[in-house]
Amino acid sequence: MNDTDFPVQKTDHEWRALLADKIARGEAEPLAFEVTRRAATEHPFTGRYEAWWQPGRYHCVACGAHLFDSDTKFDAGCGWPSFWRARPGAIVERVDRSHGMIRTETLCAGCGAHLGHVFDDGPPPTGLRYCMNSAALQWQPR
Repeated sequence: MNDTDFPVQKTDHEWRALLADKIARGEAEPLAFEVTRRAATEHPFTGRYEAWWQPGRYHCVACGAHLFDSDTKFDAGCGWPSFWRARPGAIVERVDRSHGMIRTETLCAGCGAHLGHVFDDGPPPTGLRYCMNSAALQWQPR
């Protein structure tokens, strides 16, 4: 999937402005642009949602798409919020060969924002661990 295949399209300038507004209102973390548009990774155990256990929904910080529900979140001990299932159709996967590794990158199906990676070492029933950057997420109560 190419970056132009996503339904929500904005220029880097528009994404930067949108996320800067959310940061100013406390709705996004300072790394939101670098994580979502440049595939940066926040340091482990530093994101606001790593130890957040309130019931609710996790949305893409960039476009607002509903990505995960809190009842699929689990403590993987890795330092990033982890989920065993994404909402159907919410995530697009692609091969990531950066940093001398081969991993599966996860992107928001709505806008192509980099979210994190998915691994096959998660709990039942899926066996998956969606390891997400807090800076790519925005929690909302149900």
